[in-house]
Amino acid sequence: MRVKSLPLTMSPEEIASSSPEELNEKFNRVIHRRSFLQGLGLATASSTLLPAASLFTAKQAQASELEHHGPLSRGDAAILRFLAAAELIESDLWTQYNELGGANGGNPAYIAALENLDGDMPQYISDNTDDELSHAAFLNAYLKSKDAEPVNLDAFRTLPSSQATGAKQIGRLTNLLNLDVDLSWYTRYRSDENPDFGTKFKGPFTISNQPAIPLNDTDTPPNTPQPAPPITRQSRRMQAIANTAGFHFAYIEQGGASLYTNMALKASDLEVLRIVVSIGGVEVDHFGLWHDKAGNAVATPLAGLIDPVTGLTFPNLNAPPTELTQTNLILPEPCDFLKGEKLPPCSVIRPSLTENAGAVATIKSFTADLLFAGQSTAFFEFIMELAVEADAARRDL
Repeated sequence: MRVKSLPLTMSPEEIASSSPEELNEKFNRVIHRRSFLQGLGLATASSTLLPAASLFTAKQAQASELEHHGPLSRGDAAILRFLAAAELIESDLWTQYNELGGANGGNPAYIAALENLDGDMPQYISDNTDDELSHAAFLNAYLKSKDAEPVNLDAFRTLPSSQATGAKQIGRLTNLLNLDVDLSWYTRYRSDENPDFGTKFKGPFTISNQPAIPLNDTDTPPNTPQPAPPITRQSRRMQAIANTAGFHFAYIEQGGASLYTNMALKASDLEVLRIVVSIGGVEVDHFGLWHDKAGNAVATPLAGLIDPVTGLTFPNLNAPPTELTQTNLILPEPCDFLKGEKLPPCSVIRPSLTENAGAVATIKSFTADLLFAGQSTAFFEFIMELAVEADAARRDL
């Protein structure tokens, strides 16, 4: 029996009413082995598999995977356009971090404070910046190659830069000068519960209205020594800013891991799917890296630091260590997966459903983070339009 193709797009009301079971059913249908083989032309309803020698040659199979001709579907274009916008946003914030604290960063005290978290932090920041820039450039170039409209956010680069040594005085898309960093991911990935089934998580502590980059040279002089633990008021202030950045790095990248996982479930074309899962894997890699480094801010010798300006305290999450706080428990704890199935817990990226991990959810999260504080109404209207269209995409079977 032939399965009727799903509609390419759905209304926001239909999206909201889609249950996890329905979305999982659609995904399972997509990856059903026989459907996959039929899609490659290797099986029919009445045929059996032929010997390997009778199938595609290696060269033909590779060409089938690598080549795609024709325009993008509306849904695939919407997915890639939103991801391009997300990568431009990420590129902007990582560029700010890189200017001040990267391998060639211009603020020695900030670099030293970041190195208290890990000696390789400046290099990691520079590499992460390069990755996001490459993602944005590739996605837009691919869109243009398919005669689809690329994404340009230059009109919204209006937010102020840091006034600290090392920062370029140019307009920004994102705000890093005062953030409310969501730390629920720290608890979520140590828990055996899954937010896609309704579980709500709280972080181990709260970061509110806190800068993640130095504001100016008066607040944090660029040549202040940064011992671990810091001693002077100015060194404690700078270390608190660097610690905040460490947690913000992980927050941003865990969001990317979930977003790309969700978008992969919506892609129709094999080549578009390949793009989404290939870039998404790098976002997962970034998250694992920064998850590890963030823990050093709440472990000896930096634990217990108090920001002398905001009063933010970075507690010792290993005193005593628990399953939900121990800093070296950075690999995703196995959790519930695929509701309604009698299956054991599985270590997975979570969330992955549209309600919690989709494009609209991502923009809402970034907004709550204050990443867009000061942005215009036009910006929010533009980015939310892209998000709604991406969330409405449905795999065309």
